[in-house]
Amino acid sequence: MKKILILLCLIFVVAIALVSLGIAYAGGIRGIGLLGVCFFFTGGVIVVLAQLVPAVSSFIGAGFSSSRREEMPIRAT
Repeated sequence: MKKILILLCLIFVVAIALVSLGIAYAGGIRGIGLLGVCFFFTGGVIVVLAQLVPAVSSFIGAGFSSSRREEMPIRAT
């Protein structure tokens, strides 16, 4: 399971790198600058996704869970 997850992560990063390489090439960047822009775009996308995925999952979890689930009930005496 761990090897499959590592393989999927590597494929995902390579796919992002190739897409950013294509965007930079289509934008007219050539030579060694193409690699720099590719790594810049790839790093930026990975950083944004690393922040976005936990935020979205916690937002969805908060939407479907009860907000009073963790509170202690008050007993009338």
